[in-house]
Amino acid sequence: MSQKFQAPRGTNDIIPAPFQKDPIFEIHRWQFVEAQFLLNAWNYGYQEVRTPMFEDIELFIRSSGEASEVVNKEMYDFYDKGERHIALKPEGTAPVMRAFLEHGMGNLGTPNRLCYINHSFRYGRPGKGRYRQLHQLGMEIVGSASPFADAEIITATHDFFSRVGIDSARVMINCIGDFSARSKFSEAILAHISSYLADKDAEARAKLERNPVRLLDTKEPALRAALQGLAPITDFINYESKANFDQVQAELTDCEIPFTIDPMIVRGLDYYNDTVFEFIDDDLEGLSLCGGGRYDALIEQIGGKPTPAAGVGIGLERLLLTLEQKQLKLEAPQIDTFIVAATEGARSQVRQLAAELRANDISCVIDIDDRNIKQQFKSADRANAIYSLILGDDELLKNTVTIKNMATQEQESIKRSELLDWLSSSLLQDEDDE
Repeated sequence: MSQKFQAPRGTNDIIPAPFQKDPIFEIHRWQFVEAQFLLNAWNYGYQEVRTPMFEDIELFIRSSGEASEVVNKEMYDFYDKGERHIALKPEGTAPVMRAFLEHGMGNLGTPNRLCYINHSFRYGRPGKGRYRQLHQLGMEIVGSASPFADAEIITATHDFFSRVGIDSARVMINCIGDFSARSKFSEAILAHISSYLADKDAEARAKLERNPVRLLDTKEPALRAALQGLAPITDFINYESKANFDQVQAELTDCEIPFTIDPMIVRGLDYYNDTVFEFIDDDLEGLSLCGGGRYDALIEQIGGKPTPAAGVGIGLERLLLTLEQKQLKLEAPQIDTFIVAATEGARSQVRQLAAELRANDISCVIDIDDRNIKQQFKSADRANAIYSLILGDDELLKNTVTIKNMATQEQESIKRSELLDWLSSSLLQDEDDE
């Protein structure tokens, strides 16, 4: 018996409806969201960047932090045939910053607005909204330290969610200050949970002490209880960070973007500073839609000059899961036409007509297996065609085309010379009706 292959655990095939059992992995949904993302990004002046699927592992060690869970537990890494230590990218920002440096994008002296649609890979236990191959949408603004850059990223993200029908997403913001503030806050965390740490063995204690700020994301009840009463990180930030954060809030208010200050938002990667944020939605319980913030030291960490930057990473699967739970309809697109050869003598003309329609951006499917007329109509139905165009001996003799509306089953005959105008007008009307 031949082996049956399946997609690896934690990955998904994104295929046409109705073959995918889970609607969030129907390809037309992805195409809709990706198109809306790129359009929204372009409206703000962001240009797409595409980076390799794998990078030198050192890029992620430097950017994410050697003590981070991403580096220690989640990265897919290997040595290639040239003995280079390679990692499949676990996130999108560091590769974009590497490309920014490599190609001298900062030489123009103006902020660079970049966006991406990205495959990422993280080894972890798969579950609702959590996958080993995940997909991210991202925007980065590089070269500006202005709090208006932070606000622009948040506003653009808010507008994108509105475009795809998620009007209930809420943004939670915080300020984690500079790296000195983060260090002082880490010390305060360890002092606050000292009794909790005292009950741990040396190995467990060392693990917890490696990245204290990350502990704020814990789901463990005992640790969450130990963290109760901890002073917020905003108590440790300097005047400049406070002033910038005040300006971010003022700009969001001016843009009518509702927000909530949440002192527990710290982000898990080491490169963040000052403004951090997450978007959440009640339909995505326990998970965030996206996260981002400012990362002024990242480019310096990977070998460049100090360059301020801010950005966001949006989980595509989680976004689609939210759309599905909100029961927002994203219908699969329909093929415009299926041309039916009613007689053998019409097949040559069917192919010619198909070429003419396609040249005018009217989608078209034809029979390529010499099926009879009844089978061709079944194929037209399975293809989800809006119209069937019928060519037979009578139509060829009269230089006409018979048009069948597949939804209403109504038929009419028109001159061949009028077909393009008729279809263009009718298909446009169908779009308006939607």
